Amino acid sequence: MDFKYTIRQIAKIAVGIRENIHTKETTKNALVSPFVQALGYDIFNPSEIISEYDDKIDYALIEDGKPIILIECRHWKQDLTLRDSLLPLYFHSSNAKYGILTNGIIYKFYTEMDEKPFLEIDITDMKDTEIEELRKFQKT
Repeated sequence: MDFKYTIRQIAKIAVGIRENIHTKETTKNALVSPFVQALGYDIFNPSEIISEYDDKIDYALIEDGKPIILIECRHWKQDLTLRDSLLPLYFHSSNAKYGILTNGIIYKFYTEMDEKPFLEIDITDMKDTEIEELRKFQKT
C-alpha cells in the first residue's frame, strides 16, 4: 500500500477515535502503534521494536540490535515538552540517532536532543512535504 495513503488513513482514524481514548496506554495502542507500523516496523517483533525500553522509554526502534529511534508517548490531550521528559536522558545513553516525543497526534522529531524539534508533524493536518519527510524514517 502507498505510504502517503497509509499515513492519511491513520490520521483519519485518529480524528475519529481520539475522543474515546482516555489513557496513555490506549494512545500508544490506538494511535502510535499504527504510525510505527506504517514506518515499516513489526510492533510484535522484539528484534525491531522494544516496548518499555530500559523500563522508561515507551518504544525503541531497533536496527542491527541497537536502538536507532526512541519514542516517548503521552496521552493525546497532553502537551509535549522536553522539560518533563525522560527522552533526553535515554537518548544520550543509548546513542540512538533520533528521539520522538508524541501524543499520537503531534510528533516531534529530535536529534542531539536540541530543545527544538527539527521536524514537527500534526498528523491531522499534514502537508505532502511533511509526509515525504516522514518517508525518510521508514525502516526500508
